Amino acid sequence: MTNKLIILDRDGVINEDSDAYIKSPGEWSPIAGSAEAIARLNRAGYRVVVATNQSGVARGYYDLTTLQAIHQRMAAHLASVGAHLDGIYFCPHGPDDGCDCRKPLPGLIDQIVADYGDVASVPLVGDSLRDLQAGVTRGCRPVLVLTGKGLRTQAKGLPPELGTVEIHDSLARFVDHFLKDSE
Repeated sequence: MTNKLIILDRDGVINEDSDAYIKSPGEWSPIAGSAEAIARLNRAGYRVVVATNQSGVARGYYDLTTLQAIHQRMAAHLASVGAHLDGIYFCPHGPDDGCDCRKPLPGLIDQIVADYGDVASVPLVGDSLRDLQAGVTRGCRPVLVLTGKGLRTQAKGLPPELGTVEIHDSLARFVDHFLKDSE
């Protein structure tokens, strides 16, 4: 792989997900091992970015200042184990806003391409079908984790147009496998 980049969804991959949304920094809770997994990717020379739908902004559940505070809490937690993100790309729109950045549309991935270059074969790790669809549209390697909504996504079945989808119990397990394979 020429581009040493990993794209992660946020809720359900790095932190616990909630059907009621993560509306404040206090509601942000890391998934065990996720920060350490990101630190391992950082140490191996990978740039790690997040692509996340945040429709709670459009729905009025929280504002952009609160979203920034949530991301600051995440960054502080990551820093506490020697990890960092190279970028956070988010869609603040609702499902009916007609934007091109709400996954499964590839707008967030296109923003990442503009900043980091070609994402062909770059792993995109998500817990929902729309995460995987957004990445596959631009040639990413789809990786489903079974945290967050991952078990539900797997149970519904993955459409054949995704191609081969790697499935791992968690981000930490994916990183174990990925770094072993890339050595």
